[in-house]
Amino acid sequence: MTQKSLSTYDLPSHMVSYPQPADHALTTRRPASVTSRSTTTRRHRSSRSQTGGASFRPQNEFPNFAQTGDVEIVINADGQEKRYMLHRLILAQCSGFFEASTSEDWSRAQAQGVTSTVGPPRSGLAKIGEDDEYGRERETGRPTLPAAPARDRHRWRYELDWGNKDDELPLLVQKPATSSLFGGDQTYRPPAAPSKSTTTASNGFFRSFTAMQSAAHIPHQAPDNDLIRDYDNLFRVFYNYPPNLDPLNIAESYIQCKSLLNLADIYDALEVVGPRIDHHLLQFQSRLWKQIAKYPPSYLKLGYLARSRVIFSEALVHVVGQWPAGSNQLRNHVPEAVFDLIEDKAEELAERQLKTEGKLFRLTLTTPRGERVTPTNSYLDWLALSLFRQWVIENTSPPPPLPPKTPNANQPSPRTQQQNKPSVSPGHLYRLLYSAGPAYLPHDELKRFLKSSKAFGAESGGSPEYRRDELKKFERRMDEVKLMAKEIVRPLMKSYLELDLGRDSPGTGMGLGYLTCTRLEDADFPWD
Repeated sequence: MTQKSLSTYDLPSHMVSYPQPADHALTTRRPASVTSRSTTTRRHRSSRSQTGGASFRPQNEFPNFAQTGDVEIVINADGQEKRYMLHRLILAQCSGFFEASTSEDWSRAQAQGVTSTVGPPRSGLAKIGEDDEYGRERETGRPTLPAAPARDRHRWRYELDWGNKDDELPLLVQKPATSSLFGGDQTYRPPAAPSKSTTTASNGFFRSFTAMQSAAHIPHQAPDNDLIRDYDNLFRVFYNYPPNLDPLNIAESYIQCKSLLNLADIYDALEVVGPRIDHHLLQFQSRLWKQIAKYPPSYLKLGYLARSRVIFSEALVHVVGQWPAGSNQLRNHVPEAVFDLIEDKAEELAERQLKTEGKLFRLTLTTPRGERVTPTNSYLDWLALSLFRQWVIENTSPPPPLPPKTPNANQPSPRTQQQNKPSVSPGHLYRLLYSAGPAYLPHDELKRFLKSSKAFGAESGGSPEYRRDELKKFERRMDEVKLMAKEIVRPLMKSYLELDLGRDSPGTGMGLGYLTCTRLEDADFPWD
């Protein structure tokens, strides 16, 4: 776009997030009669016309920039219609779809009737004998003066095309611009309302263009009034206005944010819309962390679309900790790079668990002379180690399979009893070990174990009763084992969640049933 065409834009002052090149300053056009008058005359000029009626000035603010806008967009759904008069400059900066469909190459190809590379020609874009965007005569090749002001030559119009299928998301297609829309009196005259008709041949390019986007042909499930809301939020974000999203109900807000992100994905505008979604959801704070813990795969997909490091990281820690529980919800629903990242982090976590379990099984006690305890040099200490290792085995390994038996009709089979036996999940297991207290192997259990071992020793000629001092020594040695185990599992207890595991986590007081020590480095994010 030339300096002359750019100078026709009168953009709002609040749009500070889209800086313009230094050599393309945007100025406001004023009638010559106004600029020639003195400042005092302008200050006291009456707003009424000579006939006594109030002078009419077309609107020039979002969503209807009637004086400076050059892109008309009509959203027609569910018997409702929403019209926009926006700027090509802003739309092209925020959306790859609008940048391509309003580009010089596409406009020139349409005017010249080139269909082999970019699609069929569109009637009404340019007429024979008019200048192109840079004032060059297309037929003679000689530069000539433009026949009309730039605002009369460069205009675009888009309508929501519903196609022939009601189960697909309707897309914007380019239509011939309304000639009266940019008339000399700058009065906004809305064109006729669009109809749900079959897409013409001139619309084929834009339907194929959006099909190349990652979210094309999304099934249309949301109500039509929600579609109007999504398009309005999309354009509000383009013009640096906050989107209208639910600020109180996080479940409803998630639905609205997801719908808006899907729309932004279609029009190649995630880089602009994503930060707004991120900012809105992060305002929920603890409520957001709880929702992510309940639905981690869903928020992982949302965090990826929004390019939100916080939401994506939070959801990925949950997904990796429970893997492969959420694989069916993510396979073929996220990019391959995201799926590979999850599998790599899950493998790393599994390797860390195996190394930790190996250290737990190699844990040992020593005698005052520095020797490892054995049944011969310190029988009571060896019993404490044996009991601890047996407890770890029972909680880290699946029970061995039982031989098939014909079950009694009135009594469940041993296999059924074995399957119904509650097991400690990895998260609970390592948190129990980290507690190093009476949460596992408590006093009563130690007392029963020592009593049973003494009874077994009596059959071999030993004493059938244990002494009180033996029980106290046995408990002290078990406490030493628990403290060593705590240090072994400490690295696995690191949590990279924003969720407070002690207070906000769902379920039992011991927190989540899986590990949350997965960490994402800067190089791990799949969009950087």
